[in-house]
Amino acid sequence: MPANPAAPNGNAADAGPRRPTIRFMLASPWHLIALGAGSGLPRVAPGTWGTLLAWLLFLRLDQSLELWSWWLLVAAALVIGAIAAQITGQRLGVADSSHIVIDEIVAFWIVLLFLPGEAAQGGAWLIAAFVLFRFFDIVKPPPIRWLDARYKSGAGVMADDLVAAFYTLLLLAIGIRLWG
Repeated sequence: MPANPAAPNGNAADAGPRRPTIRFMLASPWHLIALGAGSGLPRVAPGTWGTLLAWLLFLRLDQSLELWSWWLLVAAALVIGAIAAQITGQRLGVADSSHIVIDEIVAFWIVLLFLPGEAAQGGAWLIAAFVLFRFFDIVKPPPIRWLDARYKSGAGVMADDLVAAFYTLLLLAIGIRLWG
C-alpha cells in the first residue's frame, strides 16, 4: 500500500478512515485530481461542490475545446480519475470517500456535453441537469447502489457516477421531448 504522509508511520492502514486536508491534497498530484483541486474538501456536500466545479470548468474549457477534444479529455479523465480515486481512496482508508469528487466532475461533463444548444451555459435545462445528477448520485437507485457496494476500486468509483449521468440524460431527453 502506498505511504500515507499523514499517518504516524506512513501507512494508510495505521491512519484509518479520515477526512482529507489541504496538506493531504497537496501531498500528491493524484490527491489533487481526486479531490477536485479542493472542491471535495468541504465537510458538507463535497459531491455538490465537485459538480459545481465541473460546470465552472466546463464553461471555461468549452470556450477553447472542440467537441472531439472534449471527448478525448473525458476519456483521459476517466482513466486518470480512476487511478487518482484508487490511490486517494487507499490513502484515506475509504475506497469511495465522499471527498473524492473526480467522478462527479467527469460524469457531469458528460451530461453537459449532451445538453442541447447552449443549455450548458445556464438556464432551466442546466438547473434540471444539476439537480437530477445530484439526486441520482445521492439516492443511488439500482444499479448505482449495487455498483457502489460491489466495486471498491477507482474504476468502481467512476462507474456509479456514469450511471447517475445516464439516468440524468435519460430523464432530460424525456423532458426535452415532452416540453422542448
